[in-house]
Amino acid sequence: MASATQNSPFLKQLTSSDRRKRDQAVDSLRTYLRGRTRFEEVELLKLWKGLFYCMWMQDKPRNQQRLAVDLAGLVDVLSHEAFIPFLDAFWKTMAREWKGIDALRMDKFLFLIRQYLAASFRQLAKQQWEGAERVEQYMDVLRATPLNARDHKIPNGLRYHVIDIYVDELDKVDVDREGHMPLELLLRPLKALGKESPTKAVRLRVKETLEDDERLRNWNSKEDGEEEDHKRQDGPETAGQGADEDGDEEWGGIDE
Repeated sequence: MASATQNSPFLKQLTSSDRRKRDQAVDSLRTYLRGRTRFEEVELLKLWKGLFYCMWMQDKPRNQQRLAVDLAGLVDVLSHEAFIPFLDAFWKTMAREWKGIDALRMDKFLFLIRQYLAASFRQLAKQQWEGAERVEQYMDVLRATPLNARDHKIPNGLRYHVIDIYVDELDKVDVDREGHMPLELLLRPLKALGKESPTKAVRLRVKETLEDDERLRNWNSKEDGEEEDHKRQDGPETAGQGADEDGDEEWGGIDE
């Protein structure tokens, strides 16, 4: 299957303007991934090289959005053993290919990255963040690639984008603030980047995220919970504002 993703018929299916063909290709890949528990790193890197170019070749905005969401949905069918290696291959591919992405194609890859960060957090949250070792392993992946402090091969553009969307995507999977999320553990890669990066602009970007975002100040506080109660008491119109996230059919670009 890894090699199959790179041959012309499979690529044409995933990048087709025909939704039925795209869905069939994604379904085939989903079935394959669901049936495998272990992968060699080279298999996953070849697979992601193919998927990267599937996104590259998709030229209609709404189809780009749909393909990004579908590819991120692959995370949900991965076995426990394949979860970390698959995400590791994704981030390594994004870092390797980043400098070759032209301005006209950048938006769709920024959206794909947002979808993948969201999907990874969502999958960890589904397990109620059980198994600190698994969460730590994923934090190691983020620290090793997109949030790596000193590797000059990692583009700062990738770092900046992940920094900018990090708290947003954590917020989406912990809307109710039930206290299950290991926030300190999840923020470690950002904090390490902010301390260890030799680039002042990167350090400042992390500092702004960690110190200026009001959500981080009161993430699990009593006051935060009381504020949510007030919102509920204000009535259905107030409480419902902002409930629609990433569900729009229309492609509106990337909100930074």
